[in-house]
Amino acid sequence: MKLNDAKAFVGHQVHVCRFREAGTLLRWMGDDLRGKRVLDVAGGDGYWAGQARKRGAHAVSIDLARGKMLYGRTLKHPPALIECDALKLPFADDSFDAVLSVCAIEHFDDGGTALDEMARILKPGGELFMSADVLSRSRQWPKLRAAHCEKYHVQHTYTHESLGGLLAERGMELAEYSYQFRSKTTERLYLSLSAYGGRVGFNAAAPLTPLVALADRRSPNDRGSIVLIKARKKG
Repeated sequence: MKLNDAKAFVGHQVHVCRFREAGTLLRWMGDDLRGKRVLDVAGGDGYWAGQARKRGAHAVSIDLARGKMLYGRTLKHPPALIECDALKLPFADDSFDAVLSVCAIEHFDDGGTALDEMARILKPGGELFMSADVLSRSRQWPKLRAAHCEKYHVQHTYTHESLGGLLAERGMELAEYSYQFRSKTTERLYLSLSAYGGRVGFNAAAPLTPLVALADRRSPNDRGSIVLIKARKKG
């Protein structure tokens, strides 16, 4: 494994939430993606789109962070990396079988326009796999919430219900959803790590992942720090 691949593995997979978050979205997408066109919206270095490519997909990742994409080109399984705006995708209507987006929509000034574009470029019957910040209880800890939103430029938060409503307006139907960091304790852990730990803190907390997953299984699937959704464009 090359040094850059090792660094990308640590940055994306040795992480208290990203591996389980993006891993769940990819599991929903399926193990055999041969012949499918997959777009990762705001995919940074394209690492997760690269995982779709490993499963056989023709994978494309778009972002505005040129430095991350230049780094992504050095990885073992790079997708096609295109520098462009998620609010104005340079692709034809009905041109992708699946869209992936990992915790990106909350950073957009206009999440509705981003969803317009994702729905537009999906084929009828195509599927959207995305996650978003919810921060269900974060107002109980206003300093942590403020630090998180400022550090990660969070403009809006979403629930499965609000996303489902927005998607329905765009001819899509919610098929599945799941929350992560569902309990009060784990949600505070998430906010504390994001506010004060950064990537180092999230990676250092990776050994806690099984405990977070266990707490999630024991908690109602109706709130948490992050929501994952699967939606389908009506035919």
